Amino acid sequence: MKNLNYLTLDPRGRTREASDEGGDTHTENTLPKRYNKTNRLKEKAILVGVKLQAEDKKRPEDSLAELAKLTETAGGVITDRIIQEVKQINSAYLIGKGKVEEIKNLISQRDADLVIFDDDLTPAQQRNLEEEFGVKVIDRTGLILDIFAQRAKSKEGKLQVQLAQLNYLLPRLVGWGGVLSRLGGGIGTRGPGETKLEVDRRTIRDRIVRAKKDIEKVRKVRTLHRKRRSHISCSTVSFIGYTNAGKSTLLNHLSNAGVLVGDKLFATLDPTIRKIRLPDNREILISDTVGFINKLPHQLIAAFKATLEEINESDILLHVIDISHPRVDDHITSVNSVLSEIGTSQKPIIHALNKIDKLDNVNSIVRYWQRELDNCVAVSALTGQGINDLFNKIEDLIQTRLKKVRLKLPVDAGDLISKIHRNGRIIREEYTGEEVIIEAEVDNKLAHSLEAFSF
Repeated sequence: MKNLNYLTLDPRGRTREASDEGGDTHTENTLPKRYNKTNRLKEKAILVGVKLQAEDKKRPEDSLAELAKLTETAGGVITDRIIQEVKQINSAYLIGKGKVEEIKNLISQRDADLVIFDDDLTPAQQRNLEEEFGVKVIDRTGLILDIFAQRAKSKEGKLQVQLAQLNYLLPRLVGWGGVLSRLGGGIGTRGPGETKLEVDRRTIRDRIVRAKKDIEKVRKVRTLHRKRRSHISCSTVSFIGYTNAGKSTLLNHLSNAGVLVGDKLFATLDPTIRKIRLPDNREILISDTVGFINKLPHQLIAAFKATLEEINESDILLHVIDISHPRVDDHITSVNSVLSEIGTSQKPIIHALNKIDKLDNVNSIVRYWQRELDNCVAVSALTGQGINDLFNKIEDLIQTRLKKVRLKLPVDAGDLISKIHRNGRIIREEYTGEEVIIEAEVDNKLAHSLEAFSF
C-alpha cells in the first residue's frame, strides 16, 4: 500500500504537509484553540480518507477538506488529516492494519477524542476500529446527522433528524450489548437539541414507528398548508443547491427576508417561504430548502421527504451554484442526483451562477457554464450584481407557462379582479353593466381557480 502525504496544523492553525513514507507519524503537537463561545471544551478529531489507486488524487483531498469543514461545523478541532491510497478496501477496518496502528499512536500523541472517516463504515468496521483505537469512531454520515441534530429547530425538523439517526444507529447496536450509551457524549451521539442519544435495541424500533407516525402527521399539515397557498394562485420558486452555495444570501437579496446567513454548512435546515413581487408586478412565492452535499446520507433523503416535497410541489427550481468553487462540477452532479432520487429532475430550472465577485476570469467561466447548462444567469448574491437579470429570467420562465383565459366576472369581485392584475397579463378588460369581461394570460394555478368564470 502506498501512503499519501497528509496535512497537519502548524502553530497558527494553518495546514502543512507531513511525510508518511516511513510509516512513522511525526507532527508538532500544537493545536488551535479548543474552546467554543460557551467556553466548552471542543473534541479533537483525526480525519481519515481513502483513495483507490484508480481514483483521481484531487477528489479525495477535496472531499477530506469538506469533511474538515463539516467537523468544524459540528464543533470539533482537527488535529490531523490522513489519506491512504489502497488497492482495495479492507473489509475489517476500511484502511490497512498498518495504518490502524499508526493512527493508534497518533491518537495517543494528540490526546484525540475521536476519529472521523470520510467514507461510510459498516457497523462491523466501526466496532473494530473503536476497539483498536479506544476512542469514538464515526463516519461522514454520522457526522452529517449530528450537524442536522444540532441545527433542527422546528418540530418537523427534529422529528426527521431523529428518524434518520435511529435508522442509522439500529444496525450499529448489534454487538455492543445493544446499548449506544457506551459511546459517551459529544459529536456523533447528539440527538435533536443536543440531547444525548440513549437508545437500545429493545426500544429503537418502537421509536422509529412512532417517529414515522409523527412525521406523517406533519406531512399532512404541510400538505394542507400547500393547499391553502395554492389558493393564493401564484407561482412557487424553490431555491436548491449545494450547501453553502449562497441560497440564503440570494433569498435575502430578493426578499429582504432576514433568513439566517452564515459561512457554515447546512446553515438552513427548516424550509423558509416568502412572497415577493417581481418587477413586472407579478407576485411569486420563494422557498429556501436544506442544502445538498456530496455523499448526502440516504437516511436523510428518506427522513426529510416531507421537507423535500416543497421542491416537488414548486413550479420552478432555482439552482444556486457557487461557480467559484474548484469542484463545482461535482456539486452540480450531487444536486442533480438528489433531484433524480426525489423525482424532481424534470421541472423547469434556472441556474444562478453565484459568487461571480470571487472570479478574476468571470466572462470565460460564465460563458463555459452557459454552454453546459440551460437558463443560466450570472449573479453575486453578496454585491447584488445580476439580480435584475435573475428577476427577468424568472419572469420569462413564468411567461412561458402562462395560459390564455377569457373570463366573465361580477363587478363586485374586486379581490379576484385585483389578483388577476397582480399575477397575470391583462389583454382586454371591458365593463358591461354588472359584469367584467377579461382576457388575460395567467399561470396554470390561477387559470384552474378561475375555471368557473370561463366562457
